[in-house]
Amino acid sequence: MKFAPLLLVASLGMSAAHAQPIPLEKVKEKAATCAACHGADGNSDTPAQSQYPRLAGQYHDYLARALHEYKSGGRKNPIMAGMAAPLSDTEIDALSRYFAAMPSKLDDLSRHEQGD
Repeated sequence: MKFAPLLLVASLGMSAAHAQPIPLEKVKEKAATCAACHGADGNSDTPAQSQYPRLAGQYHDYLARALHEYKSGGRKNPIMAGMAAPLSDTEIDALSRYFAAMPSKLDDLSRHEQGD
């Protein structure tokens, strides 16, 4: 019987670790902030956006790690630090999965650089 409270605490901790998914419309609202620099489709394909990395098609765990590092200060960029600071872990996961699932133009970088 001593283990019953411990089991309850463990199960509560597990359920808290698995937060409810964010509805797609909310993810799109959050992603709209990213569009100014990274493009509406995450491909940074206008001349004004060419200095920003493409997000579409990147591995979701890479994007999530980058956002966590901006948030924690592990990566130094004042703009991205400000963007990542208010994001929860669940929002970071949702945004990184959203951009990872988008069609990528990563395979045509050479054409983008040449202006074709």
